[in-house]
Amino acid sequence: MKAFFNLPLVTAICSLSIASAHAAEGWEPDLEAAKAQAKRENKTLLIKFTGSDWCSPCIAIEKAVFSKKEFVAQVQEKFVLCIIDVPKGDKALAEKNKPLLKEYKVTGYPTCLLLDSEGKEFSRYNPGAHPTVDKMVKHMTYQLRRKDMF
Repeated sequence: MKAFFNLPLVTAICSLSIASAHAAEGWEPDLEAAKAQAKRENKTLLIKFTGSDWCSPCIAIEKAVFSKKEFVAQVQEKFVLCIIDVPKGDKALAEKNKPLLKEYKVTGYPTCLLLDSEGKEFSRYNPGAHPTVDKMVKHMTYQLRRKDMF
């Protein structure tokens, strides 16, 4: 039996799947837009650096925490969520985001940064150390309180 598939259709479906990973609900893929929103709303900015289609720890923490509606709902009151993705399956997006790795001195994945509403970093951590929604929310809340103490 001869196998037949429509390569352009398969490519389009894969691209849509990858694009939907980049634009997960509640996560802004444009850093400048996220910074502007954080400043406008006087919120803390959470920047998540990830390799969504190749980094096993990134995929695990995404599934366990970041993609959960309960996580997004709990943190959106005080945080603007931004995803900086460097996927292997989307070379254009990876190239667009690579300069941000250098700018923010990100050397491994996943990495999360917390920035105040003025864009000043006050916390950097590996989100894999907080593998549940509750632990991640507690960590982020602690970091926010800690920042406000100084």
